[in-house]
Amino acid sequence: MLAEIITIGDEILIGQIVDTNSAWMAAELNNIGVRIKQISSVSDDKKHILTALAEASKRADIILITGGLGPTKDDITKKTIAEYFGVGMVESKEALDNVIQIFSRYNRPMLDVNRLQAQIPANCEVILNKNGTAPGMWFNEKGKIYVSMPGVPHEMMYMMEDAVIPKLKSTFTLPVIIHKTILTVGEGESFLAERIADIEDSLPPFIKLAYLPKLGSVRLRLSGYGEDEAIVKAGINEFAAKIVERVKNVVAAEEDIPIEKAILNYMEQKGLTLSVAESCTGGYISHLITQHAGSSKVFFGGAVSYSYELKEHILGVKSQTLEKFGAVSEETANEMVTGALKNFKSDFALAVTGIAGPDGGTPDKPVGTVWIAVASANKTVVKKLTFGNKRKQNIERSAISALNMLNTLLRESEKLQ
Repeated sequence: MLAEIITIGDEILIGQIVDTNSAWMAAELNNIGVRIKQISSVSDDKKHILTALAEASKRADIILITGGLGPTKDDITKKTIAEYFGVGMVESKEALDNVIQIFSRYNRPMLDVNRLQAQIPANCEVILNKNGTAPGMWFNEKGKIYVSMPGVPHEMMYMMEDAVIPKLKSTFTLPVIIHKTILTVGEGESFLAERIADIEDSLPPFIKLAYLPKLGSVRLRLSGYGEDEAIVKAGINEFAAKIVERVKNVVAAEEDIPIEKAILNYMEQKGLTLSVAESCTGGYISHLITQHAGSSKVFFGGAVSYSYELKEHILGVKSQTLEKFGAVSEETANEMVTGALKNFKSDFALAVTGIAGPDGGTPDKPVGTVWIAVASANKTVVKKLTFGNKRKQNIERSAISALNMLNTLLRESEKLQ
């Protein structure tokens, strides 16, 4: 069963907002056995929308549309869909009652333009919006299912979970789709592919392997498709085990999670704690860690120490070290991580100091120069990395590199126990 997602709105095409709806919808559809054929973003233009709908109907069985359902003149999706199907507009009592209820709940007057929210194409089945005034619409035309939903993410998500997903599952007999993701760190995509080439070549036709590289990591995703869940699951587990055994030295997790979550899970399991000392990353590493629920079981916190004074007073970096070697140096990184371990009393610590850019570089320390240190009570590792001149990328790459170094130190410490 194939689906296509169409997001409507000029704000997406000019980069004013990021289309997060499509990624979320794709994941939810995949979970129930619906494969995405294509994702498109189109402007608030009638001709463009009509063309997109016609083309999608040739490729997919299910067409999901978000956006353009508001009460203002620039929201043209409903009337355009009605024209696409060659039907008129009618007022839905169900949708109108929902709009009236929402305005009465907040004790606000309902304008005529709000009443227009209850106008729908004559051939649609209403999907009530419990979180807004724009109703969703379900169409079953010529063997194709079309679903139009609001572009507001939380409205669309509730509608998908409460109504659309259950209705799709009851309408179609859907196949089984099972994914298994292995997170690897510290080795490039091409090297991994070479190491597991024979395993990949032996995969049965119903299992596919994808390489998903990101900064400092590669996710290996096995995807199995079929009618028999037991057979698909057994095949996925068998080949995942073979891959993990082959590249176990770089495996950080056997699930689809980012590196910082893999580290948190491992450290929580082992009863270990972590602190940080950040300079050029400005708290970004702490953000990555604390965005995950339960991070406080592992993460003590740390210091964002940009200035020499804070490096000295909070972390105990020697003034002589800073004067002689500068803030961006092996010596300073070493003393920062040592200070974090000592002052914050954690089992492990990491420190980052560098020149994020775009200015501030010197001939001997160009923009992108970063020193990273990770440490436990028994071992300290300090490494110099040189990135480019893009500030945001340098911050992200520094953070991921630091986490990868920490992950390596954690695994090495485990072997010594």
